[in-house]
Amino acid sequence: MKSSAICREWINSLPPPQGYLKKEQTIGRELLLKKGMPSNKDEAWRLCNLNKLNSFLSLPEFNKRDLSSKIKSIFPEKDNDRERIIINPHENPIKDINLPNGIDKLSDMEIKENLGEIVKLTNIKNDVSVCLNQAASSELLALKIKSNFHESLEIVLPSIAENSVFTRIFLLIEEGAKLDLLQVFIGKNNSAQNHLIEIKLESNVELTHGLISMGEGHQSSSICTLAVEQSEKSKYSLHSIHHGWNYARFEPRIIQSKGEASTIMKGLQVTKSKEQIATHSLIRFEGPNGKLDQLQKAVASEYSHCIFNGSIAVPQNAQKTEAAQLSRNLLLSKRARIDTKPELEIIADDVSCTHGATVSQLQEEELFYLLSRGIDNDHANSLLLQGYYEEVVSNFPTSANKWNFIEKLIREIKK
Repeated sequence: MKSSAICREWINSLPPPQGYLKKEQTIGRELLLKKGMPSNKDEAWRLCNLNKLNSFLSLPEFNKRDLSSKIKSIFPEKDNDRERIIINPHENPIKDINLPNGIDKLSDMEIKENLGEIVKLTNIKNDVSVCLNQAASSELLALKIKSNFHESLEIVLPSIAENSVFTRIFLLIEEGAKLDLLQVFIGKNNSAQNHLIEIKLESNVELTHGLISMGEGHQSSSICTLAVEQSEKSKYSLHSIHHGWNYARFEPRIIQSKGEASTIMKGLQVTKSKEQIATHSLIRFEGPNGKLDQLQKAVASEYSHCIFNGSIAVPQNAQKTEAAQLSRNLLLSKRARIDTKPELEIIADDVSCTHGATVSQLQEEELFYLLSRGIDNDHANSLLLQGYYEEVVSNFPTSANKWNFIEKLIREIKK
């Protein structure tokens, strides 16, 4: 079936535009009908398994209510010093949530002024990931983190078996605030989810952002667009893990809008079986003295496929930029595949920008050393993998350990 027909069939299956984002739904659907689903001729989608992508649209959109009472019991208890919000698909996410002091709902005027603006700044050609979310999301979680807030927040986004869910989030973090944010995406068997997350950092904000994205069972899919705008002297640290999805695509887009900002990105994607997980990142500097430290790791086993496409843009006005990007990859099978592609567009002439990429296997010398100390082969491999993961996972907040993602990463990956 042609992409235009797939789009039309999916859009026709959706309920009429409704809810708070009714106007956005109409725009998203019109754009999808005009563009259609991507093909392998589109550079950003060249390596995508289109059959897996198109199957994302085969599940009905979830339209039941009062989900929260059915899902709370499956989550570990939250820490006392961490607020938790569980997103209930197709229910106003703010309803019945007791927001802590220092977090408020955005006013309608603030939403109107900000919603979608960061995505527009990224200027992605044929932005299918965003259009899919616009077409289906009917409600919005829109929060303001006030300047006196120096605490932790956890946002959980569950999947529903045999259904697709779409969520949209906007966070405005006021000048001087410090936030420790943990987001958890959970997949279910034969489920799909699409998230569009926009975060605006005002000046002197410090945001530590952990993102755990764990699929469960077969045929689970996830598409997430994360758009972040940083003002001057802001610090943004993103640590992400993607694992267990039959198909997943993560698109972090960071814009340093005025320079004088610092960004750290450390990501890990782990695949097995015939899974495909891709990260397509964009970092653009729009002012001087910006800093970036980016590390992307991948582990692929069996017949799986990992993709990393990292784009860095340094225009003329972004003098004295310091940017480092490194892609480190681990192949655990001769049949697995890893593709990594840096894209550096540097116009400014007074910059320090570096990039590198490696693809290797578990070191036989290290494995032999552990075996010679009486450690069995499975345990030795687990120790080496845990050491490989440590550079990314060590930066997550301690509360993230309750989700047992390290155990899953090691237990489910076989050499």
